[in-house]
Parts: sequence; structure tokens; C-alpha cells
Amino acid sequence: MPDQTPAQLSDAAYEAVRALNHATLSTRDGWRYPGDAYSTVANLSSLAGGLPQALGQLESLIGALEDGDHLGSDKGADDLPSRLVDFHGAVGDAIAQAHALYRALDRAHQALGPIAYKD
Repeated sequence: MPDQTPAQLSDAAYEAVRALNHATLSTRDGWRYPGDAYSTVANLSSLAGGLPQALGQLESLIGALEDGDHLGSDKGADDLPSRLVDFHGAVGDAIAQAHALYRALDRAHQALGPIAYKD
């Protein structure tokens, strides 16, 4: 994985979630018992927990490029400032939502802990 770019890794994460959506459509091996859901929620919680850092580092890249005067807009110089304000605001919102998603998934994980399959 170290040889992959952030864009390639984020594409792989998207593809993994897409595959997960298909895998959870019906009962199958590895998707029959509460423990299967418990493990899946734990992994999704970990995924969500890492999103704020990744998003913050993405924002840092754009901020550094901005500080170095290395950004422009195809729509003209007057367009750039509002685009950057929108970008930073949207990433801030996404970070807050990722924290909320992590907390919700962690609660779901904790709630599933004592639940067992019953014949």
C-alpha cells in the first residue's frame, strides 16, 4: 500500500464499501450471526475514526499550496478565494460529521456486544 497514492487508496476504500454493500444484501457465510454484524460495525467504526485525520491532512495540503501561492482557478483569479472558503468550510463540516459517525458506530458496536444468536 505505501506505493499507492492517496487518490488510489481512497478509490480502494470506496470499492471496499461498494463490495460491502453487495456482500450484505443477503445471508451468506460470514453474514449470518450477530457476531458478523459486530465485527463489521467495529471495522466501520475504525474506518470512520480515521477519516478526520485523512480529511485534515487533505485540508493541510490545500492550505500549504494556498500559502505558497500555488493555486489558481480555471474560472479566473476572482473565483479562487470563494472556492477556498467553500472548500475549507466543507472539509470542516465533513470532519465534524466523521467524528459524529465514529461516535454513532462505536455506540452501535457497544450495543451489539452482548447480543448472541439464538436457535
